[in-house]
Amino acid sequence: MNHLLKKVLTCLAAVSTTMLAATAFAHHSTTMYDHATSVTIVGEVREVQWTNPHVAIFIYGVTKEGEPPALWLMEMTSPGNLVRAGGWTRTAIKKGDKVTVNFSPLRNGDKGGALKKITVADSGKVLTADIRAQERPNLQEEAAPAAAK
Repeated sequence: MNHLLKKVLTCLAAVSTTMLAATAFAHHSTTMYDHATSVTIVGEVREVQWTNPHVAIFIYGVTKEGEPPALWLMEMTSPGNLVRAGGWTRTAIKKGDKVTVNFSPLRNGDKGGALKKITVADSGKVLTADIRAQERPNLQEEAAPAAAK
């Protein structure tokens, strides 16, 4: 009986571990975004949620000239990852900032996406949620033409 109990407990532990891993993987999946498509929104920051597990920025703006402005949700990685990426702080982007955002849109057509790059109009400051891109040389210079518009 003791041997049978050990087998059952071992099997339950394996199943539980598999289920937890699957849940964690599903949560951190980015398949809801169309990473092959890049959309640009020009607008104003309405809210910044600097919280775990993901930082969110709400932008009120347009993606196409002539369309009515709408509220868009931009999602990023955790605050800790953004700080380590460089340039990001809790106050790097503030409510009222005029910004241009490049993002991967949601596949379902809802007004949201995964932020790739944000440029603050007043300062020309460029930040990216792509940790590898933060290390790329000349990131600020790439945004200079966009900030000049």
